[in-house]
Amino acid sequence: MSDGIVWAIGFVGLAAVLGIGELLLTGTFFLVPFAVGALAAAVASLISPVAGIITFFVASTAAFFALKPIARRLDAETPNPSGVGANRLVGESGVVLEMVPGGPSQTGLVRIGREEWRAESSSAQGLGVGQSIEVIEVVGTRVIVEAR
Repeated sequence: MSDGIVWAIGFVGLAAVLGIGELLLTGTFFLVPFAVGALAAAVASLISPVAGIITFFVASTAAFFALKPIARRLDAETPNPSGVGANRLVGESGVVLEMVPGGPSQTGLVRIGREEWRAESSSAQGLGVGQSIEVIEVVGTRVIVEAR
């Protein structure tokens, strides 16, 4: 096999890996410009390996700038996922099941809806059993609450 064919096969493989990587990554058009550049380089490398390398950089740059406005528009249309996952609890009310001490990093237990969560008080004051609370923030696997 000639050098050009070997380079072409390598660029096609690179394009495939980058295409699969794009599907696995969150984000918009992060690896696509490089995959496009690799496909163009595969064709150009049949002329010469140097032409393939130059084409890879030129085509990747051109694809990047061509896709950038589309990516920006798609990202702007994506809704803010603040109400997804545990963040859906922000603003919800609940009740204290186990005293929530007022100190930092000291937790108690609260019930929000049908779920029980470890909770920290947002102030220096503790929260007693049976007291109504409101979730103001979710940090990791615990909620930050204040008296209601």
